[in-house]
Amino acid sequence: MKTTKDTATDKTANRTSVNVTAPDMRTAVFKIEGTAPLVIHRFSQKVKDSFLQKIEEGSRPRGKNKFSAQNPEDICEAAKYVCGKNGSQWEGFNASCIRLALISACRLVNIKMTLAKLSLFVIEDGRDIYEPLIPLVRIEGKSERTELIGRTETGVAMLCIRPMYYPWSATLRIRFDAGQFQVQDVANLLARAGEQVGICEGRPDSKNSGGMGWGTFKIVNPE
Repeated sequence: MKTTKDTATDKTANRTSVNVTAPDMRTAVFKIEGTAPLVIHRFSQKVKDSFLQKIEEGSRPRGKNKFSAQNPEDICEAAKYVCGKNGSQWEGFNASCIRLALISACRLVNIKMTLAKLSLFVIEDGRDIYEPLIPLVRIEGKSERTELIGRTETGVAMLCIRPMYYPWSATLRIRFDAGQFQVQDVANLLARAGEQVGICEGRPDSKNSGGMGWGTFKIVNPE
C-alpha cells in the first residue's frame, strides 16, 4: 500500500504498514441433541394485531376489555415458529437464541462478550413464514401441547399453553472469526452453552427465574 502527500513535490512514496488483518470467517457444523425438553413461546399474530389496533384506535376506557374465548390448540400453534409453504413446512427455533447462548457462556471462561458478539454468528436454515425477519434453525422432532400454570410480572396466575419438543435435535452452522476463535474454542463454548445456559423457555440462564431445567443440549457429532 502506498500513499503520497497531496502538496508534496517529493516523488518519494511513503509506505504504510498494515496492522489490521482481514477477517478470516469460517463455518463449523455441529449436531446437537436435547438433554431436556425444548419449550417454544413466540408472540402470536393475534396479540400483535391487538397492539396495532390499540395504536390505530387509541386507548379504551378501563373495564371495557373482556377475555375472549380461545381454542387451546390454536394458542399452541400460534406459539410456534414455522418455515416453508403448505406441504413442506417445518418447525424451528429462533437462530439468535444459539448466538445469545454462546455470548452468555463467555462469562464462564473469561472471554469478553463484546468480542463474541463481533465474531460468532449462526446461519439460519430458513425464515419464519409470518415474520421473515426472524431466522430459524430447524427442529428435528415432533411437538406436543403442554399446559402449565405460570405467573405474569404482576404475579397473576395464568395457564400457559406452549409447544414442547422432546426428544429433539438440530444441526447448527456456526460462522466464526478464526482470527479470534479456533474451531475447538467454538465447540467448547457451544458445549458450555448447552450444559449451563440453555435456549428458549425455562432455560437455566433465564432472566426472569432460575429456570425450569428446559432447553439444555449436548453436542453429539461435531464436524
